[in-house]
Amino acid sequence: MTETQSDAPLELAPGSVVVIRDEEWFVRTAEDTSDGLLVHVRGLGELVRDTTASFYANLDRIEPLDPAAARVVADDSRQYRKARLWLESTFRKTAVPLGDRSLTVSTQALADPLSYQQATVRKALDPANLRPRILLADAVGLGKTLEIGMILSELVRRGRGERILVVTPRHVLEQMQQELWSRFALPFVRLDSAGIQRVRQKLPANRNPFTYFRRAIISIDTLKSDRYVASLRKQRWDAVVIDESHNLSNTATLNNRLARLLSRNAEALILASATPHNGRKESFAELIRLLDPSAIPPDGELVADEIRRLVIRRHRHSPEVAGVVGADWAERREPENVAVPASPAEDAIAYELEDVWLWPPDKRNPYSGQNSSLFPWTLAKAFLSSPAALAETITQRLGRLKSGTAAEQTERSALLRLRELTDAASEAGSAKYACLVERLKDMGVGKGSPMRAVVFAERVATLTWLRKNLPADLGLPPGAVEIMHGGLPDDEQQRIVDAFKQEQTPVRVLVTGDVASEGVNLHAQCHELIHFDIPWSLIRLEQRNGRIDRYGQKHPPRITALLLEPSSPKFAGDIRILAKLVEKENEAHTALGDVASLMGRFDVKGEEEEIRAVLGGQKSLDDVVRTVDDVRAGDDLSALFFGLAGEADEADEADDDESRVAASTGSGLYADDVAYLEEALHAAFIDPTATVSNNGVCWRRDAAFGTAELTPPPDLVQRLEVLPQSYLAERRVTDKLVLATTVARGKERLAEALRDENGSSWPDAHYLSPLHPVLDWASDRALAGLGRNEVFAVRGEVDDPTVLLLGTLTNRRGQVVSAMWLTVAFPALDDKAFTLVEVHESAGDALAALGWDAPRANPGAIGGAAALQELIAPAVSKARGQMRETFAAAEKDVAQRVEEWSRRLAQWTHEAGALLQRSDFKQRRVGVEQEQAMVEEMRPDRQLVRPLLVVVPAAGEWA
Repeated sequence: MTETQSDAPLELAPGSVVVIRDEEWFVRTAEDTSDGLLVHVRGLGELVRDTTASFYANLDRIEPLDPAAARVVADDSRQYRKARLWLESTFRKTAVPLGDRSLTVSTQALADPLSYQQATVRKALDPANLRPRILLADAVGLGKTLEIGMILSELVRRGRGERILVVTPRHVLEQMQQELWSRFALPFVRLDSAGIQRVRQKLPANRNPFTYFRRAIISIDTLKSDRYVASLRKQRWDAVVIDESHNLSNTATLNNRLARLLSRNAEALILASATPHNGRKESFAELIRLLDPSAIPPDGELVADEIRRLVIRRHRHSPEVAGVVGADWAERREPENVAVPASPAEDAIAYELEDVWLWPPDKRNPYSGQNSSLFPWTLAKAFLSSPAALAETITQRLGRLKSGTAAEQTERSALLRLRELTDAASEAGSAKYACLVERLKDMGVGKGSPMRAVVFAERVATLTWLRKNLPADLGLPPGAVEIMHGGLPDDEQQRIVDAFKQEQTPVRVLVTGDVASEGVNLHAQCHELIHFDIPWSLIRLEQRNGRIDRYGQKHPPRITALLLEPSSPKFAGDIRILAKLVEKENEAHTALGDVASLMGRFDVKGEEEEIRAVLGGQKSLDDVVRTVDDVRAGDDLSALFFGLAGEADEADEADDDESRVAASTGSGLYADDVAYLEEALHAAFIDPTATVSNNGVCWRRDAAFGTAELTPPPDLVQRLEVLPQSYLAERRVTDKLVLATTVARGKERLAEALRDENGSSWPDAHYLSPLHPVLDWASDRALAGLGRNEVFAVRGEVDDPTVLLLGTLTNRRGQVVSAMWLTVAFPALDDKAFTLVEVHESAGDALAALGWDAPRANPGAIGGAAALQELIAPAVSKARGQMRETFAAAEKDVAQRVEEWSRRLAQWTHEAGALLQRSDFKQRRVGVEQEQAMVEEMRPDRQLVRPLLVVVPAAGEWA
């Protein structure tokens, strides 16, 4: 074991350099743990470059480089390239302070600057909450994935996003991974079935996969299994995202067990759901507890102010949304209900169902099992879907009739008679199917046409039947009609969704079950949606429609519902009820942005039960579907959410332009990211523009076209290997990384990917946004350019020798609470006590004060630079004194918020009282105790000062 640390406290903070095991490391974070100080680092030395590691101070000797002992070396590079690169890299590696709500990198990604999304990010970053915890409850189509990407980007820039876990439904794994990479340059490994198989081949069986991958995307169905629970208990996350989080509220489920485990082990937690509550306050309270266990009082009552603090809710017609989406979200047309007269053979089935199964004269139907009132409606629903669905339902039921009792024989006879009628209807042809073919042709779907449509149906038998018959009847090849349902493997579901988005793929019609009704974007090439059968649920209708009716839809989406209309009076009445559901969904979509509140059941199964009661005559539609006015006037969760959609936080109304300006000022050393990257490449590889370059690294930039090409070296390739192997191979990323260097070119290549002839929706040129791994790699290279504990000496526009320093205040988690840029000038070199100390608003302001806001010519190395060594120690001392004074206010502010939070947690514990003896309260108490420990870790406890540059006058003795 190496020599351990002395008892003296370590002065470590993000951005400092330490020596461990005789190698230099860049400190990413340093946190106090139950096992002592834990330091997370990235290697700077030749042997450990690009290696990430973590060291405990009680196991390894960690030597911080004394800033007062820094050695001054003259920069002799052209235009001070070395010093400029080192300074810029230091700026990029210095985390934005936690309390800064201004938007930085998220406004520079490939996402349209929508004010309502930026308001979401600012709310998530609100320092009053101590840690980012939020429920994104925006209605379908507003871009929750983009909001997630923006929040994660800002967390990464604040040093709070080193380890991130994203949990989504299986069929949107690739979509989420692609969005986070293509728009925000955040590389995640996708742990779908293929990804997990690769992990098993690469890692030993006893290795925790979540320690190997810093950022991963995985499905909740995979992650909730017992095989991963032990690994997750040992893993701490900076941020966890759980999509479709309405599936977490039932405390008896594995989903909830997983969510509670992740919540306790994560600092930031982002939950996302367009249907975040089921109308029951206890279920919604469970979601809020995941975010903040003290936000729900021990008595379980919801507190409106806490909901407003933790929940974001808007919809398509909220003023802050409608006012900015413009032509990028075309208003949907009025939905069209198409009544299709049943054929004589179909009428015969309808009458058979009425007289024998649904409304028999003696009120006894032939069903021989339990709950005899339900199965007839299963038959009716299958009939309204398709002859194929009805035939499958009959066959499955016949297969379960085994014992041969008199009751079963009666049921078997009735089923066989119904099957004969169904076979006859299949022979005669489905009237609704004929209408579907006609409608698709009228829409323009056919050979040689780019028009596309998505057709929803509930039953797999219906989907299979449509997939079999549509190609020939539309004059299309078989590959032009794809089928998707939940029984397909996850990678096949992802492939189908991706193909439907791409212009050059042959698919023209997607026939899908409701697996595609949540989270999937189908609007890129499609604005036509047909309900081949109508779900007996307003929620499901809204979810389906949201696949094409969402932000980014340029054409007015058209929703068509096909309704088989038998001549039987009772069935005709049922069809009118189903048609009203379509109309009710459209009304609520416009007025409330929330259809679930109309029925108040808040889940698909509950709504289906209500509609079945209406169809069965036990209830009227008006009994189970409220009006919009009733929802608005109510005092339940629905009314609360309606109020949220109409509110705007004053702090969220900050000027977005001002935020973008603050983000774009940067350090002031380089015009943009590509200029910085190009300079770093020249410094690291001598002449990367040569035909045969140093280390095989070649660089070619076309400024006019807005692209650049880079042959990535092995240490950069390593950072990209978490991305899909198919993408890396198809785009030859590891052979030639093509970068889009402007936002316009990045958006153009992203859109062009949907028209790619090779069938890949991943862009061929990746946008060079501020968090791109190539820029992080360039920063690490530049920071390794200086020797151990050295500072550059340069010339500038100063009257006296001046030292530039960076001061940071960090908390016990190693996060930057506040930062300051200082200059210390020495008017009289023989009197080091006589100094002029100045604090600057930003790095850009400090550099401008030194005359370093533009490239400078370097006439040569400064002579006598060693004499400047004497300025470092007094400059560090003066800076520390100024930091104590300046940071006092920041420490007081954070301490006050910590104390308020501690009092809040203590109040919760006091109110709980005797209830804590209950098992469920014991679990809640654990959450509150963990919250208290986290609060204590937010207290500022370290100050670090670093000398960055010594600047002398350009004229005089230093010339």
